[in-house]
Amino acid sequence: MTGRDGPGRDQSGRDQSGRDGPGTDGPGRWWDRVALIIPALDEEEALPRVLTELRELGLEPGRVVVVDNGSKDGTARVAARSGARVVQEPRKGYGAACLAGLGALTSDPDPPAVVAFMDGDGSDDPRALRSLVDPILEGCADFVVGVRQKEVSGGVPIHARLGDALVRKMAWILHGVRLGDLGPFRAIRWTSLEALDMDDRDWGWTLQMQLRAHARGLRYLEVSVPHRARLAGRSKVSGALVPSLRAGLKMFRVLVAERGSR
Repeated sequence: MTGRDGPGRDQSGRDQSGRDGPGTDGPGRWWDRVALIIPALDEEEALPRVLTELRELGLEPGRVVVVDNGSKDGTARVAARSGARVVQEPRKGYGAACLAGLGALTSDPDPPAVVAFMDGDGSDDPRALRSLVDPILEGCADFVVGVRQKEVSGGVPIHARLGDALVRKMAWILHGVRLGDLGPFRAIRWTSLEALDMDDRDWGWTLQMQLRAHARGLRYLEVSVPHRARLAGRSKVSGALVPSLRAGLKMFRVLVAERGSR
């Protein structure tokens, strides 16, 4: 990660090291400075396996914040049973859930050095989490986003992939930033996240974070990560055309709003 063509990016725009293992520094040690937020809506079936995989990597359950975003099933119950910290956010919205999780961490006397985000449906592979967190802990980046590998992007419908590509194209045209993905699997330095003053409460959250990171000159890095089919159920957004269109419209609003705020 030496040559760079923008704030914190290598020449290809992403880390090609392929690191996705738990590392060699001993179980749990790296998590002493990291917290993980998992927004979840009706993920009772998938969440237990996700939390089990995280625990197998050495992650202490107390480092995981599961935000129940108004689930009608037992999402909160299975999360608490696994030892995760459960936060309730009944107001629907991906950004609202993330903000609620951050609010819980802010109230801690000793906030984490790095906060990571991942989905609770099992599509994000926990084994790739170190590739997101390590560059920040090593001082090489402020913000790292996982770019889902196309060859293993099972479960992402064609309309969702096309919509994502269009939003990223507009981000280049309107903001001059090239984005490899807008996925939820990411990690950011706590102090850097505070400086972004995030406020989107819906599906524009991930895009807003990347646009504001670019505008504020954060050292930004993209790393390739595997993307699996969700373990159970159907995506609340990409699983159907109409919700995908609604999410896309909200992202376009963010594109315009963030351009006007620069």
